[in-house]
Amino acid sequence: MRLLLLEDDIRLAGLLQRGLRAEGHAVDVAALVEDGRWLATENAYDVLVLDVMLPDGDGFDLCGEIRRAGVWTPVLMLTARDAVSDRVRGLDVGADDYLVKPFAFAELSARLRALARRGAPERPTILVAGTLTIDPATRAVEVDGVPLGLSPREYALLELFVRRAGDVLTRTAIIERVWDWAYDGTSNVVDVYVRYLRTKLAPHPSAPRIETARGVGYVLRVVDGAAAARPRTPLKRRGRRARRARPADHP
Repeated sequence: MRLLLLEDDIRLAGLLQRGLRAEGHAVDVAALVEDGRWLATENAYDVLVLDVMLPDGDGFDLCGEIRRAGVWTPVLMLTARDAVSDRVRGLDVGADDYLVKPFAFAELSARLRALARRGAPERPTILVAGTLTIDPATRAVEVDGVPLGLSPREYALLELFVRRAGDVLTRTAIIERVWDWAYDGTSNVVDVYVRYLRTKLAPHPSAPRIETARGVGYVLRVVDGAAAARPRTPLKRRGRRARRARPADHP
């Protein structure tokens, strides 16, 4: 497989490059964020190995940048920082794995093989449905840049709808994902929380709409921008008025 190694420690980078090449991998090495950014976005790699502390920037920030640029190549963060907060930050910005220095080369090699098997499916760190955005790391929800305040359960339900936008979700499937399979509360709990979400989305004309799939469940639909902005005309009402006027105009 083809790998990108972003590591500013010349000695460690050389050792890793030789070891990985000995296993049959093609390895490009960079020591600066600027070079790593260009290589990661201009070339197809199977795995990116990013150090965190670099002379001209931060590997976490670079990981977030390439994800926002639409690069979904698996990322392994390689760093001496082993605090839980650092590992959490790395995973939240889009990294797939985290290996703390010092480490055994055999473990690095095994982790790279595991990441390569996953491939590069799209795994956005920010969820988007029309003008609605969700940041799963901070649980921040916005519509057209305006924050939307949600309870924890409302948030969980909306995140499920956004991740499955366009798919019809049965009430049973929703309960299993947002509550759990053993939930034994009221049978209409999904309907209640869908009503809560609809109420909070209603003031935003461009926000996605939760539609009822009669007899099945619910589906999230993204609102067309032009349709959302177009004022509604009461055609039927005008038609009824016109019909009432005809007898007077034509006795």
